[in-house]
Amino acid sequence: MSDRVAVAKMHGARNDFVIVDTREQALDDVVEFARAVCRRTTGIGADGLLVIGSGAAGPSMRVINADGSEAEMCGNGVRCVARYLDECGDGADQIIETKAGPIATSVLVRGPVYRVRVDMGRAHVVDMPLPWPQAVAVDVGNPHLVMFVASLDDVDLADLGERLQHDALFPNGVNVHLAVVRDEHTLDARHYERGVGLTMACGTGAVACAKAAIARGVAHSPVTVRVPGGELQIEFTPTGSALMTGPAERVFDTTIAP
Repeated sequence: MSDRVAVAKMHGARNDFVIVDTREQALDDVVEFARAVCRRTTGIGADGLLVIGSGAAGPSMRVINADGSEAEMCGNGVRCVARYLDECGDGADQIIETKAGPIATSVLVRGPVYRVRVDMGRAHVVDMPLPWPQAVAVDVGNPHLVMFVASLDDVDLADLGERLQHDALFPNGVNVHLAVVRDEHTLDARHYERGVGLTMACGTGAVACAKAAIARGVAHSPVTVRVPGGELQIEFTPTGSALMTGPAERVFDTTIAP
């Protein structure tokens, strides 16, 4: 392996990532690399590491959270990977393999800020006992808990999110979201991602919030989910698939010691 690894820093609605393309370079220990490179005090700083590889039929993406744990999928991350692949010359339309299954992406707008549409597949409301009447559990290929509140300041999300990572209801941890319904097509949301903490955006979380609001009868597709880092548009197709559209920005490219 070379002495340094080429990486790109990117973000989707300020949910930020370091991207490493292992199709062209080897990386022996992605977990330790993720912990080091994502550390905001001594590394580049990011919510997670996105590892591009070669799947059975095309590119693959692994999502390593800042703490070294691995997530099934990342909606904001996969948009960044779609932009990265497009700028590498791989094309505007991709099928990217993830732990949550194949994800179709399409670059809609090129420029300083790309706009990318992602077919996130079907989101399912999970029928499970919850101690909060305002909460909905949703599976988007990874686990989510959406809690509807009157104000995003009503709940200490950092404290709640941390406590729920150790709750018997969620043996594999859970992404936790607060959502406020503004109108039938608009939600405000904040996110706590397992393995990361509070984030500026969460793509799968935005889908979960939209799905939960529609299931409760308080919203209708399409839904704009306004998050601290920007806006994500969620539209459900007649077959039930969730299409997410949002930005992907490239911040810089560099090399770093592994």
